[in-house]
Amino acid sequence: MSDEVTAAMSAALNHSVEKIGGTSMSQYRAVLNNIWLRPRSVDGQPAGLYQRIFVVSAYAGITNTLLEHKKTGVPGVYALFAEMDEQRPWQQRLEEVKAQMAAINDEMFGAAGINNELLLHRANRFVDERLREVRDCLQHLEVVCSFGHFQLDDHLHRVREMLSALGEAHSAHNSVLLLRHHGINARLVDLTNWRIGPQPDFDGHIRAAFADIDLTREMPIVTGYTQCREGLMRTYDRGYSEMTFSRIATLTGAREAVIHKEYHLSTADPAVVGADKVQPIGFTNYDVADQLASLGMEAIHPRAAAGLRRQDIRLVVRNTFEPEHAGTLITRDYCSQQPRVEIIAGTPNVWALELFDQDMVGDALYGQKLNELVSRAGMQVVTKDVNANTVTFYMKGNKRRINQLLERASTLYPGADVRVEKLALVSAIGSDMKVPGLLQQAAAALSDAGVNILSVHQAMRQVDIMFLVAAQDYRVAVQALHSRLVENNAASVALQASA
Repeated sequence: MSDEVTAAMSAALNHSVEKIGGTSMSQYRAVLNNIWLRPRSVDGQPAGLYQRIFVVSAYAGITNTLLEHKKTGVPGVYALFAEMDEQRPWQQRLEEVKAQMAAINDEMFGAAGINNELLLHRANRFVDERLREVRDCLQHLEVVCSFGHFQLDDHLHRVREMLSALGEAHSAHNSVLLLRHHGINARLVDLTNWRIGPQPDFDGHIRAAFADIDLTREMPIVTGYTQCREGLMRTYDRGYSEMTFSRIATLTGAREAVIHKEYHLSTADPAVVGADKVQPIGFTNYDVADQLASLGMEAIHPRAAAGLRRQDIRLVVRNTFEPEHAGTLITRDYCSQQPRVEIIAGTPNVWALELFDQDMVGDALYGQKLNELVSRAGMQVVTKDVNANTVTFYMKGNKRRINQLLERASTLYPGADVRVEKLALVSAIGSDMKVPGLLQQAAAALSDAGVNILSVHQAMRQVDIMFLVAAQDYRVAVQALHSRLVENNAASVALQASA
C-alpha cells in the first residue's frame, strides 16, 4: 500500500493506537472493564468501543523467563541456551514458561475466570503448539552448531527475536478469545511472522497487516513484537513493543497514542516517596519523557517517542486502574506556566567507570577507543564526565558486562588507573527549570538529609539536574529532593493541583 493510500485511509478514521503494559495485562479483568469495554471518544467523536487499535505486551514475568530477568539478570530460556550447557537447562526453563502460560490461561478461562472449557482448550493448544515448535527449532539449531562450519553466536540474535515473540503472541491470542466471548469483534493481528517464509521490512509488515482492517467495526489486538528484516530486538532490545506501538500510530495516522500502565506518571515513585506525597502529572513534553527514559523510568522509549513527536501525535499515559482520570498528556510544545521541578526520578543502580591518566592531557582522540568499548559492551550511558586527565562514564547494565568492560579498558589503557564503583543517580526534571538558585536548593536539601554529593550534572537547557550519590543513599536522596523541590514548592503544588 502506498503512503498516499495509507494517508487517505487514516484521514477518515480519527482513531487511537493504545499500548497496554505487561503488569496491566496480567490484571485482565481491569483491562477488560476499564479499557476494552469502556467506550472512549477519540478526537471529539461520539464515544464508542471501536476506532481503537490495541498493542499488547506479554503478561508480567513471561519475557523475563523467556530471555532473562530485566532487573536481577536471572537467566531465562535465551540466556541458558546461549551457554550451550550439555545438560540443556534451557529445556527446563521452557517448561517453566509453559507452566506460567497455562496458569494464566486457567485464571482467565478456567473455573476462576469465565469458566469456558472450549476457550481454555484453545488457549492451551495455542501455547502448546508454539512452545513445541520453539523446542524443536532450538534442538535442531544445537545439532547444526555442533558442526564447525556453524557458530551459535551467528544465530543468537535470531533466537532472541523468536523467543521474544512468544509472550506477545500468547497475550494477544488470549485477549481476542476473551473479547469475542464478551461480544466484541476483536481481530488478532499477529506480527510475529510465525513460520512464514518472506521476511518483510518493519513498515511494510505493518502496512500489509492493516490494509484490510475496518476500524469502524473491528478491534485489532496486535502483538507488541514485530518480526521484520531490521530485527527489533537487535536495535531496541526490550523496548520493541513501544516501537511497534509508535510505528503503527505514525503509519496509520492516529490522532492519539495512549499508553496504559499500572500507575500514574507522578512527581516521584510512590514506592520510594509514599503514595500520599506524590501527585499525578497532568501535562509534560517529549523532552521530559526522554530524560525519564534515560533513567529507566520510561513513559515511552525515546526512539518510539521520536516518530510521535515528529508527526505531532499527542501521547497520553493513563492508569489502567483509574479509568476516570485523564492521565498525563505529553505533547511536543508543552512548557510549564512557571519554571519549576516537575519530577524527581532516578535509579539506584549506576556503574561509574573512571579512567585517570595524566598522559591524556591535550590528546583529543585519547578517549575515542574507550567510547567504542562502552558502545560495544551494551551498557546504557546515562551521563559522562570529562576533565583534563579523567573520563568517567555513568552507565546502567548488569555486573557481568561492567566487569568485562573494566577488563578490556584496563588492557587497552595499561598506563591508566581504571576503576569501577556502584552509585545511585537522582535527578530533578522539568520542562522549564530556569529557577534562580535551584541548584543551591537541591544541594542544600541533600546536604540537610546527610547525603554526600559525588558528582553533579546540569546542562545549559536546564531541563534536568543529576546528582550522583552513594548507592545506599538513593531513597533518602529522592525523598529529600521531592520534599524540598515539589512538596514544599508553592508553584509546583498549585500547578499540579490545577492539572
